[in-house]
Amino acid sequence: LKSNPNNNEEKEAQTQLAKSDELQRLHSQALSAYQQEDYEAAISLLDEILAVCVWDAELRELRAECYIKEGEPSKAISDLKAAAKLKNDNTEAFYKISRIYYQLGDHELSLSEVRECLKLDQDHKQCFSLYKQVKKLNKQIESAEEFIREGRYEDAISKYESVMKTEPEVPIYATRAKERICHCLSKNQQATEAIKLCTEVLQLEPTNVNALKDRAEAYLLEDLYEE
Repeated sequence: LKSNPNNNEEKEAQTQLAKSDELQRLHSQALSAYQQEDYEAAISLLDEILAVCVWDAELRELRAECYIKEGEPSKAISDLKAAAKLKNDNTEAFYKISRIYYQLGDHELSLSEVRECLKLDQDHKQCFSLYKQVKKLNKQIESAEEFIREGRYEDAISKYESVMKTEPEVPIYATRAKERICHCLSKNQQATEAIKLCTEVLQLEPTNVNALKDRAEAYLLEDLYEE
């Protein structure tokens, strides 16, 4: 304005300054809400700010944290992926994305993201530790599925039992392992054991189609047609 004063530009400048003050106020409120663990309010305020400050990596990371606390991991992934692109060498974002995918049971995507972290910093302790865990689990699952394709059901069962030992803390891996063991037992004509294990899976996931099909096959082996 000092170099080229005119009414139109002054109005524009005043409008932008007012918007800037408003965004700073919203930012303070968002941080306060986050500190008070009112994550829903923080998300709502951050939505308003990010509608204007689209390329702010730190605000996206903060909103991702709120989404994680609110139990909405897929929305957190979206913000963290943007933050990983917006900020150079953002190992922390890749680590968090990998952890979320791992917790959701998507070991392949988890492995892919943690590798991105290690490309940026091969000595990153958290990423390296997670990488070792996911790589081991991934290898066991791939090996078990290969055994199933070859009809080596006993070997597949043994491998899926190893999966449950490798990851006892994240329940989805045990559920998936039991689902696949049930499939192997059914294919191996071990009907009683298959029915028992499939029922266990279906108590956790009543609409699990694979477990329903495999239990049905096991019931057929036992001549339990109504079931």
